[in-house]
Amino acid sequence: MKKIALVLVGVIAALHFYIAWFEIFAWTSRGPKVFTSMPPELFEPTIQMAANQGFYNAFLAAGLVWSLLIKEEKWQFRIAACFLTFVALAGVGAAVTVAVKSGLPQFVPASIALALLVLSRKQGPSSLS
Repeated sequence: MKKIALVLVGVIAALHFYIAWFEIFAWTSRGPKVFTSMPPELFEPTIQMAANQGFYNAFLAAGLVWSLLIKEEKWQFRIAACFLTFVALAGVGAAVTVAVKSGLPQFVPASIALALLVLSRKQGPSSLS
């Protein structure tokens, strides 16, 4: 179960690196095709705001990757749980302030990975706490 959780952590990190790339580098080129409910003329004026959001997503991804590089199980668990919680909360924030469909792709995978991490900690022969 722990391996599945850690694979999910990697997938979530990759997703957030993609979101960061999108918001930092492709906001005006691909944004209007993805966010069709937003008026196209608003993408250029919001480019700096989107880039700022992209940096936050890059930091989330970097924290998740960092957790995968930690050898000591207790700290790997703690750092992964911390950044997965940040991602899940970002998903809740997006669901409340933007749209539910914007928050679910962040909240659901992060919550599943966090639950699997916690369950593996309780089941494994070595404690991750």
